[in-house]
Formats: sequence, structure tokens, C-alpha cells
Amino acid sequence: MAGEIPDLHAKLRTGTGKGAARQARRENMVPGVVYGDHKDPVPINIPFNELVKRLKAGRFLSTLFNLKVEGMDDVRVICRGVQRDVVKDLPIHVDFMRLRRTSRVDVYIPVEFVNEDEAPGIRRGGVLTVVRPEIELNVVAGDIPEKVVVDLTGLDIGDVVTISQVELPAGAKPTIERDFVIANISPPSGLVAEEEEGEGAEAGEVPATEQSED
Repeated sequence: MAGEIPDLHAKLRTGTGKGAARQARRENMVPGVVYGDHKDPVPINIPFNELVKRLKAGRFLSTLFNLKVEGMDDVRVICRGVQRDVVKDLPIHVDFMRLRRTSRVDVYIPVEFVNEDEAPGIRRGGVLTVVRPEIELNVVAGDIPEKVVVDLTGLDIGDVVTISQVELPAGAKPTIERDFVIANISPPSGLVAEEEEGEGAEAGEVPATEQSED
């Protein structure tokens, strides 16, 4: 994670249940809960505008926050779920899990592909087909990487990139044990069509010895 851990401000929510949650939303707040670390859950309210701003900025579910609640000690948390209104698609509840800086956590990290100009397959018209735009990694909470970089240098049409070929950030490891595919270089659509036509023509050809005479 680059830079300092960002602050996220919230207020302690008095009361629980649907009534308290509805009251929070009427006050332009989003109800939430903080749990984990062998402590009792704490109900909170987060300003709606601040939460929406954070969500639009991206990587909300993979960012470690310093949660600041008046009257309580600061605590590091990571979001474990955002419930949204099914019609308006706006946040109506959010869950946070307490973490120590040294805790390990599973998070989805975006993949960035670099050096496309150095991939012969792409220069020849091949298409980069991304199978996994994000990879779930087990990482240290205090050092969550911003991205996983995949170098496409030297890749040709038909080549495949798997997780074992990628240099992961220090301390990170994939949650899936098998060697899964991240992307591949597919042939251009025109080439595929030509190959299919060629195969069809070969299948339909009649040997000269079997052709009928006029």
C-alpha cells in the first residue's frame, strides 16, 4: 500500500436494528458495523457523501483504513462488504473487520498489463484476452499492494500468462493453489476466420480421381 493509511471518519450509532438503521439513513448517514479481533461488534454510522466518494475512488474493498470514531481509540479496518439498494444502487450498509497491521487478509488486487508494444503477438494483430482483471491474494494488512504488474514482453499469439509466471509483491501469495490463467494472446478475428474457411474448404474438396467426368 502506497503512502499513509487513510483516515475514515464515523460516529458511534446508538441503538441497533432496523429502526436505528432507518434513522441513520434519514440523517444522510450509512449504518455499519465493526467486528473481529475477538472484540464485541460496534455499530457505527458513516457520512453518506464520504462513503460514496471513497467507493467512487476505487479499491475500497482492498484498502486498509484508520477508522476514527469520537470517544474511541483509532482502529485499522478493512471493508468486508457493502450492501446496496437494489433499485438505486446506493450503499445502505457497510461491514468492517478490525485488523492489526501485521494481520494477513485475503483481498482482490487489480492486474495491470505493461509493455504491450514489446509483445510480438500483439504487434501482429493479436488480441490480449484478460481472464482475470483482479487476483485474490493473501497479504499483510499493513502492506496491501496497489496492483499486480504483468509484463507482456516477448509474448506471441497463442501464449498464455499464468500466475506462476508473475512476480507478486513481497509477502503476497495467491489464495488459489493451482497455476491458473490470467491472460492470453488470442489470434486476430480475421486470421481465425481464414483458418476456419480453409479447414472447411479442405473438408469439402473431392479428390481428382473421384471427380465425375462430363
